[in-house]
Amino acid sequence: MIVSITSKCIEITPAIRHHIEERLNKLSKWRVSLINPHIVLSKEPQGFIVDANIHTPNGKLFASAKHSNFYIATNELINKLEKQINKRQHKNEARRAHPTAKEIDLAIQP
Repeated sequence: MIVSITSKCIEITPAIRHHIEERLNKLSKWRVSLINPHIVLSKEPQGFIVDANIHTPNGKLFASAKHSNFYIATNELINKLEKQINKRQHKNEARRAHPTAKEIDLAIQP
């Protein structure tokens, strides 16, 4: 998987690249292909902001996290992406996808 990392006011060191790629590999347990993952890192006076824009076969994923520690911000970002993937994969199992009892009764009666 090729990860595109862009930074604003931060030098991308091999340690930062390795940490981001390692965290993105955590999403592989959901068995969804990540198409063109793009991570944007920026440093502001309040802390670090990490944004992710990832395409998947089920749609787009976007998340943003802000924290004073870069590694914590990255971990929060991956947690948000994981929740989005979970929601999309289990969307057809949601309660609103099932027919109501009233609809079932109408279908049974002639």
